[in-house]
Amino acid sequence: MTDLGASPLGHATSYADEYDPRLLFPVDRAPQREELGFAAGWPFHGVDLWNAYELSWLDPDGKPQIAIATLAVPAASPRIVESKSVKLYLTAFNQTRFASAAAVEATLARDFSTAAGAGVDVALTGPEGFAALPHGEPEGVCLDALPVACDRYVPDPDALAPAGPAAQPVAETLFTRLFRSVCPVTGQPDYASVGIDYEGPAIDHAGLLRYLVSFRRHPGFHEHCVERIFADIWRRCAPQALSVSARFTRRGGVDINPFRSSGDRPPPNVRTARQ
Repeated sequence: MTDLGASPLGHATSYADEYDPRLLFPVDRAPQREELGFAAGWPFHGVDLWNAYELSWLDPDGKPQIAIATLAVPAASPRIVESKSVKLYLTAFNQTRFASAAAVEATLARDFSTAAGAGVDVALTGPEGFAALPHGEPEGVCLDALPVACDRYVPDPDALAPAGPAAQPVAETLFTRLFRSVCPVTGQPDYASVGIDYEGPAIDHAGLLRYLVSFRRHPGFHEHCVERIFADIWRRCAPQALSVSARFTRRGGVDINPFRSSGDRPPPNVRTARQ
């Protein structure tokens, strides 16, 4: 089991300015999945999309270069990488010379794949491509204007219910911008837009919103929050198909966007206004 006390989270940290892959701190996924009853396997596929906006390095002549890095960590990887360690690792590129952007991309892919225990795809976008990066807001029906009373701020799967005793099958895309959880080590708030795309018996919208709001004081990594939401909806509402996505606001120049689905379609990487 990963010792989070050994991570850079919650500690005063000095920022290195020379490349060092040992700065990446991996965290095992298994213990949190075992809490959800997924020790023997899980009913989803998915990916964690990371966008790093503050990547900079030196070219062979010592001139600074910049890019936005997008990393796709497969949900099947045995480990995630703790986010503050990613910031420390990327900062250490600042005074390191690389032969080319391709060399930076290959270095990121190698180091993240080693830390995660599975192949991580990496793509760099240089300044000439910044304007073309997609941005927009979640699609579907927004739950946030529903007149609901909320008084539970730890995950409450009992709030999930069918829309009625004979709920008809539907295909819906729902979302909220009101999601908040907290870092399991520092207690800092983590804000996100969360999307639910499902097919099956209609889910009560008010109960779903109360359930998502109930994470407000929950200490959990982004990836685990999304997997817990998937597990609770899958078990309580019995959909035939389900996808859960979250786009968390950035911290330290990095945003994390987990996606879990009973299917295998890739998620879009569309930055929201809050990211």
